[in-house]
Amino acid sequence: MRSTTSKLALAAATAAFLIGAAAPAFAQTEASAPAAAEAAASQPLTAKEQKKQAKAQAKAQHKAERKAARAKNTAELKKLEDAGYKPALNDPNYPQNLQDAQKKANAAAGASQ
Repeated sequence: MRSTTSKLALAAATAAFLIGAAAPAFAQTEASAPAAAEAAASQPLTAKEQKKQAKAQAKAQHKAERKAARAKNTAELKKLEDAGYKPALNDPNYPQNLQDAQKKANAAAGASQ
């Protein structure tokens, strides 16, 4: 019984020591965050980091281009639908209906300018 109690006391003391030593390592104040960011920013980027950053910029640019193209296509389709084109119909006069809607939309756009 005595050895079990001493083992439990040793385990509790060890756990308390480890928790006490680890807590300051995880504690960061708001004041130390800008200093750490400033220190990281002052160091030059490695070739690998530069490549990663360039890849991220290219990905963001490609995403913006896709978003702009999608918005343009959506706006064009809305303009045609407002001019009477119905893309959901299975119409045998498909090309003619689309061309008529395009002419009507272009005429409306020309008149509003």
